[in-house]
Amino acid sequence: MLTLLGPKARYCDGLPRRSFLQIGGLAVGGLSLPHILAAEDNSPRSNSRHSIIMVYLSGGLSHQDTFDLKPDAPDGIRGEFTPIASNVPGIQVGNLLPKTAQVMDKISVIRSIVGLRDEHSSFQNVTGYRKRQSELEGRPNFGSVVSQQQGSTDGVTPAFVDLFPTMQHRPYNSPGPGVLGAAHAGIKADGEDLASMKLRYVDAGRFGNRQQLLKGLDAYQRDVDNEQIGGVASNYERAFSVLTSSKLVDALDVEKEDPQIRNRYGKGSPKHLGDGAPMWNDQLLAARRLVEAGVRCVTVAYGFWDTHGNNFGHLKHHLPLFDTGFSALVEDIHARGLDKEVTVIVWGEFGRTPKINKNAGRDHWARVSHALLAGGNMPAGQIIGSTDKIAGEAQSRPVHYQDVLATLYHNMGIDPHRFIRRSGGATVPILPGSARIIPELT
Repeated sequence: MLTLLGPKARYCDGLPRRSFLQIGGLAVGGLSLPHILAAEDNSPRSNSRHSIIMVYLSGGLSHQDTFDLKPDAPDGIRGEFTPIASNVPGIQVGNLLPKTAQVMDKISVIRSIVGLRDEHSSFQNVTGYRKRQSELEGRPNFGSVVSQQQGSTDGVTPAFVDLFPTMQHRPYNSPGPGVLGAAHAGIKADGEDLASMKLRYVDAGRFGNRQQLLKGLDAYQRDVDNEQIGGVASNYERAFSVLTSSKLVDALDVEKEDPQIRNRYGKGSPKHLGDGAPMWNDQLLAARRLVEAGVRCVTVAYGFWDTHGNNFGHLKHHLPLFDTGFSALVEDIHARGLDKEVTVIVWGEFGRTPKINKNAGRDHWARVSHALLAGGNMPAGQIIGSTDKIAGEAQSRPVHYQDVLATLYHNMGIDPHRFIRRSGGATVPILPGSARIIPELT
């Protein structure tokens, strides 16, 4: 393995670091290019341009105060917020979401998600399985499955970019590729290290000089079969092609966006909330730019919604920024003609308790949750399912959380019951046979 060091740099956390490239285990911000390049040779290819932006709300957003208000519920359950009309007759949302209300004709809300466990992790949302089962069985990240099944769109753009930051509560963090291996791990762009991933500290001139090191491969031909070394050299050439391409770098650089569009998204901050994710709306914009550049799956962790105390104060402070960013993303994919190809999903690991606790908070509630979906050529302007009078149980049309993931795979052109190979040669389905595509979204 050859490590190439760039100049020293000081990042947002104040720690001096060196941006680095590793040739052999070539890595930038978690990207292992030889693995990815090898994976391209072995993965099925698809001409589909469909893509997914998955936004994970770490901690579990209160459904009763956002998209399933119960104004007629008793005091101590209904909360402080009031419903407002959306641009779809008969559909209401919380009064802290006025911008989302005006794009509700482009959104479907599932109010009756069931099957979740009281588990503070991203695993159920991102792998389709509970954390312990995912880890024991090596269940892969959704984006890793997309990478393995469909590969890169052009041989340069990666299939999967993971914008999850590293969060203090470890189970919130993005699950890995599991049995699919490092070849299909997402390109990792941790918040504070985003500049490193964008190669800001390694200029093109340095790449040009270092590419001359490839000539050193000739020295190994005395010891290695010529055909083998030829394949290695070819992979390295492709690796440099990926790293020196401006396509990914440009997509991540939201400062190149039209200022009016960037302002519409709202910027937020890379600073983490609690032990969860930041509310960094630049990442929502970056996700749109990435899928437009050809990335098939982008995952974003957004905000911290574990409101055991001061639920209403927390939402008053943070929901307006969510409202701005989410509504902008929905508007943007439509304005740019991406709504047939790009699916957006926003959801968390569970809902919150109907009963308000003594600390003016809502606790964990796994019996029912909600999700927002847009784009993907799906029907929109609808509510799927309902809850009882206190938003505590699914009353009609319960939707299992694995059904949501099955629908997302379907939108990508992937059979959710297709088998993937585990170590030792055994195969397992991506999702169990009980997972069904949601007919209201097809």
